[in-house]
Amino acid sequence: MQKKPLTTHPLHGVGNAIFLFVVILWLGILLGVSFLATPVKFHAPSLDLPTALEVGRVTFALFSKVEWGLFVLLILGMLIAPRPAWRWSCLGAMLLILLLETFWLLPVLDARVSEVIAGTDVPTTNHHFLYILAESLKALLLLALSVAGLWKLSKS
Repeated sequence: MQKKPLTTHPLHGVGNAIFLFVVILWLGILLGVSFLATPVKFHAPSLDLPTALEVGRVTFALFSKVEWGLFVLLILGMLIAPRPAWRWSCLGAMLLILLLETFWLLPVLDARVSEVIAGTDVPTTNHHFLYILAESLKALLLLALSVAGLWKLSKS
């Protein structure tokens, strides 16, 4: 049986609400952008590859900025309301993924897009697969945080 604290700060409820809202919002945006809209655009018969790639580049550049904003909001939610250590670990893993994507994967993929648009034959690499893997890991982390947050909410 888990003990409830004798007193809780009024902002803890606000911190929990912010945290859960942002986690679920981020998961929804991630699934919509990375796993729905992006793959579908490459199946549109009237959309040529250079245009699809340029739309993807613009989309993921903006999405990266949005993710950093959401990450900051999660940190604020964590600071307002105490959280178990495993949730901090999840955010640490997400930070590493965001750093890798922002400062390594996205620039590499961006350069490849520029080469393809310019008509250059580019060799096959694993960068795209690594980006999909990183997005999948983020989705799993956000799902775990969402389920845990909803479970906690249902118990209160």
